[in-house]
Amino acid sequence: MPDITSVINTLDERQPYIALKQAKKSSELACDNTSIAGSMSQRACVYSGARVALNPVTDAVHLVHGPIGCASYTWDIRGSLSSDKETFRTSFSTDMKELDVVFGGEKKLSKSIDEIVGLYSPPVVFVYSTCIVGIIGDDLEAICKEATQRVGIPVIPVKSEGFRGTKSDGYKAACNALMQIIGTKEPKITSEYRINIFGDYNVAGDVWLVKPLFEKMGIQVITSMTGDATVDTISKSHGAQLNLVQCSGSMTYLAKWMKKEYGIPFKKVSYFGIEDIAIALRTTAEFFGSEEMIRIAEEIIEMETERIMPEIQAIKSKLQGKTAAIYMGGAAKALTLIKGFRELGMEVVIIGTQTGKRDDYKQISYQVKDGTVIVDDANPLELADLLVKQKADLMVAGVKERFLAYKLGVAFCDFNHDRVIEFEGYDGFLNFARELDTSINSPVWRYVGSKLAATSSAAGTGQCNKRSAEHGSDNDRITVERSNMHEMNNITLQESMT
Repeated sequence: MPDITSVINTLDERQPYIALKQAKKSSELACDNTSIAGSMSQRACVYSGARVALNPVTDAVHLVHGPIGCASYTWDIRGSLSSDKETFRTSFSTDMKELDVVFGGEKKLSKSIDEIVGLYSPPVVFVYSTCIVGIIGDDLEAICKEATQRVGIPVIPVKSEGFRGTKSDGYKAACNALMQIIGTKEPKITSEYRINIFGDYNVAGDVWLVKPLFEKMGIQVITSMTGDATVDTISKSHGAQLNLVQCSGSMTYLAKWMKKEYGIPFKKVSYFGIEDIAIALRTTAEFFGSEEMIRIAEEIIEMETERIMPEIQAIKSKLQGKTAAIYMGGAAKALTLIKGFRELGMEVVIIGTQTGKRDDYKQISYQVKDGTVIVDDANPLELADLLVKQKADLMVAGVKERFLAYKLGVAFCDFNHDRVIEFEGYDGFLNFARELDTSINSPVWRYVGSKLAATSSAAGTGQCNKRSAEHGSDNDRITVERSNMHEMNNITLQESMT
């Protein structure tokens, strides 16, 4: 594990959450705790975790029992694509008002369920409880049980009051809801080899680049949970012989339950990066023990690698030696990104997550080089300081961090829910490499910050930039301008926090 030192200036209570990987020194990184007073936690709430895990179920109705904002701000939250129904794209809410809070919202919820079922005839209704529901005490389970008997379809309560915990607890609430569907129908068997893909949300169509690889190996993919999944495929998922878990934070809980309930083992895999895709295909083939499947898997790996490698090598020559910062929601993405960057000749200098556990950070520490900063639940001010101190050329994170990076003159790649380009599979990794090349090697970084530097009131700033432009390299000039931008941005961030 990395050594915990005073890497940057931040709250004393936050120091144990920020660590520097150093040889021959180890310490436990603080993580998986409640937010610290005075620090902007990014862990998200229980409701958020439940919604992002369940929302991609394409033909389900997702009804949020609470004020309109809870539904509005999480509408289409995953950016998932569907090959069939689009019901999940409509956001439903009971739109609780002041009178509902005072006198209770149970009657309004019952009426909303009846109305939705009459209009949409969905196979299932997921009903999410929000903070206010937990406070006033509406009996969500009783209302859903009565509604199930009345409307003739499953109406499933999702116990997701935001204040009950963190995003990780929301994942469990989503898994508990899925458990009530699994095993309710028998699957149609088309192959002696059957799997489920867990923890893939089909963001930008990711699963459509992965599923065909397994099908070429003669494997039947019963469902992808929950990306591009339907209630029907989820109900038949107990017919699989193996569960492949990608987003371990959201779906390991469900995979463990299926192992106990149905005897289905699971393996953790990733479909991002040439190395991890190959590992996923080989692991699956070896599990089934079919010599023919192993042969086909090796053929796919060889053929697909040879197909994309010429362009990957060309891009690698332009990215070689660049540095990257990673800030992900979960540890699974962070770990696989380390390998992906290495395959492109880049080094990770900052890596952090919002929901990582102690074992996750141990694995991360084994993968990164000495001098890398590892951080848990970083706030924007900490990320800004780290980007400048570690001299990152690129930040890979979610949309919230995009503008933070741009203000500091750092290239950015969106790896989260909002992206519109596939990053999984062989073509997905090629898309990722192209995205990095476009962002890092954009001509805009030659000029970013010059206007700010020219108008800065800081003494000597203009002269410093002028000397750098006349006598130094472009990289030297950019470094100076980034520093100036950081000073201005740091003031803005501190003002916004106060």
